[in-house]
Amino acid sequence: MALVGCGSALPSLSLSNDQLSHRVETNDAWIRSRTGIAARRVAGPGETLTSLATDAGRAALAHAGWQPQDLDLILLATSSPDDLFGTAPRIQAALGANQAVAFDLTAACSGFLFALITAGHYLRCGTMRRVLVIGADQLSRWIDWDDRSTCVLFGDGAAAVALEACPGAEDGLLGFRMHSDGRRAECLTLQQGQERHPLVEGHTAQRGGFQPIQMNGQEVYKFAVREVPAVLEALLKDTGTATSQIDWLLLHQANQRILDAVGTRLGIPADRVLSNLAAYGNTSAATIPLMLDEAVRDGRIAPGHLIATSGFGAGLSWGAALLRWRGPGGSGA
Repeated sequence: MALVGCGSALPSLSLSNDQLSHRVETNDAWIRSRTGIAARRVAGPGETLTSLATDAGRAALAHAGWQPQDLDLILLATSSPDDLFGTAPRIQAALGANQAVAFDLTAACSGFLFALITAGHYLRCGTMRRVLVIGADQLSRWIDWDDRSTCVLFGDGAAAVALEACPGAEDGLLGFRMHSDGRRAECLTLQQGQERHPLVEGHTAQRGGFQPIQMNGQEVYKFAVREVPAVLEALLKDTGTATSQIDWLLLHQANQRILDAVGTRLGIPADRVLSNLAAYGNTSAATIPLMLDEAVRDGRIAPGHLIATSGFGAGLSWGAALLRWRGPGGSGA
């Protein structure tokens, strides 16, 4: 498997901490000190998860030099689809990728990483040749904007990576680990509501609809700073990789304190820990590919660079992967 292209798309509205303080009792200093976030993007009229994901996918195809009909598979990692029956087929149609099968994969903030690993298996076994993996979320529609413990954290966005089979060459997915622990699922949820309506005499049926995001921030933080460095250390041991060989540490962008703690635990200098959290907040499944695209386009990530990445979040789920970037660098973006 080779990573050969990337792209991203963001809503036009950037909502600053100061703007948000007019809605809920908070302030810029409070948010920055606890999260590292200064602003987040929020989808406006005409901006949907489908449109953002399609734009990100189109940019990744252009970066890789592919045509939509070259695709065999589109994997959409999302927890906030436009259609619960599946949004990936809508993206397939919008792209004109008529030869590709398309489906959604849900694993919250670990979704992109899990989808990338899934795509790698299709490519390795020879059933697929070219795959587009998209991470996209529009969590703004599931936030209680009067709850300052969650509304300051999340933003909307989409990003994509183009992957292709590379028989006979070094695999761009050098190793991975994946974990889930449903015993801690209540720490971070986006659950169905409990409203019911009459059906026939003596019986009711549940009405569809979701409650706002609920999170136990302290428990999620403790989970992340414990499990993320542990899974990365295990992966590095599995692959015989020293931290000095890693060009970049690319973590799910949830909280700057988590990024700093993991980098310190692994002994990776701060200037090799990628972060764009301040500008976009937590875009869930989009954070890793969004950061990847930004760092490729500005020239930080260059062809051949080794990237240690980790996704973590609701489920609870977490994992890590060791990736080699083979696509164009900044000059080719």
